[in-house]
Amino acid sequence: MNPEDTENSPIANPAMQHAAVADPGRRKLLKRAINTGLIAAGASTFPGWMLPALAQGEIEVPFTDVPDTFNPQPVRPGATHFQDTRKISSFFSTNDDFYLVQHYGQPEVDNASYQLSVTGLVDRPLNFSLEQLRSRPVIEKDVGFECGGNGGRLFHGLVGNATWRGVSLRDILLEAGIQPEGKEVVFFGSDIGEEEIRGRKVPKAFARALSVEDALNENNMLVFEMNGEPLPHYHGKPVRLLVPGWYGVANVKWLTQIHIQDTRYMGRFMGRDYVTLKREMVGGRERWVENSVAKMNLKSTIIRVTRSGTDHTVMGFIFNDGTPIRSVEVSIDGGPWQAATINPQSSQFTWKLFTFNWQGAQPGEHTLVSRVTDENGKTQARQEDLPERVSFWEEFGQFPRRVMISA
Repeated sequence: MNPEDTENSPIANPAMQHAAVADPGRRKLLKRAINTGLIAAGASTFPGWMLPALAQGEIEVPFTDVPDTFNPQPVRPGATHFQDTRKISSFFSTNDDFYLVQHYGQPEVDNASYQLSVTGLVDRPLNFSLEQLRSRPVIEKDVGFECGGNGGRLFHGLVGNATWRGVSLRDILLEAGIQPEGKEVVFFGSDIGEEEIRGRKVPKAFARALSVEDALNENNMLVFEMNGEPLPHYHGKPVRLLVPGWYGVANVKWLTQIHIQDTRYMGRFMGRDYVTLKREMVGGRERWVENSVAKMNLKSTIIRVTRSGTDHTVMGFIFNDGTPIRSVEVSIDGGPWQAATINPQSSQFTWKLFTFNWQGAQPGEHTLVSRVTDENGKTQARQEDLPERVSFWEEFGQFPRRVMISA
């Protein structure tokens, strides 16, 4: 496939304290909250969405748009993995639940013999062993992303949010010295597959490219740790590229070569696959336009509804390219847009969890939808207001959900 309730503070509640300790993601989030004073005053200041496991007496409200056959499976070697977004229970995805897509299998790369080369239009070609990379200044970032093929058919489950440690890509490129004629930076993985091109079968490595300007962005990293552990085999061990704000396909796994060239890279996953095809007006003329999947589009989706007594809480997440968010809103049954609240632990490149207090919910089936607006005034559009597309890439329109409220 190309393709986190309001309750007492865990400090005062032993059951919640145990849950926080048992989950490394929650433990890390709890530590941050304490350090920043979010829960220093006690339970009343502890945001519910930071520990989204169901509270005592709270129940999930069933979505009626999810078929009985929808049954996400645990991680399996070589298989695509997606989250059941109804079950997201931590701000950070575990390494086993962060989504997975691979195209040429999951190659085994030996840490001891690993080499990363920087080649092409550079003043100083470079080679690094894993230990040489790890000896460089280390940086850490919280980053989440989704697959370019994520969408409604999987209830937006091709997602993940994690803490990554590694080194600066920009520093390495500057050390190599990109020559003036260098225009494109190509990242090659060690996963190789056979492609038939113009009648000939040839071995091709998975690869993606960035312009020199995009590659030199200070946020980009070469990562070798994920959520405090060495990068797992299926997430690109021992080193992968991380391009915050871009769809997952840009984050090349099992990275072995960085090559600078003076032409556009047009490999399969740049020029033929992970390419949108949509109808747009170009200079006053209607044309079908193709673009490589690149920066994440602004989107939000509702993923859970819960009930506690007569109170209902709607939860969802936001993804985008890192542009600050102005607001996220929820509409019930086509009614007015109402403001939801974004988890303050969210940062520029993480997913942004949000909650909405749904008051006065009446028995019966209801349609809920969210929309997000960034600081530039760009608002998530309805699907029907987006350009016509002929692929499932970059599905970012509003996503209505249906729920059944019992009497």
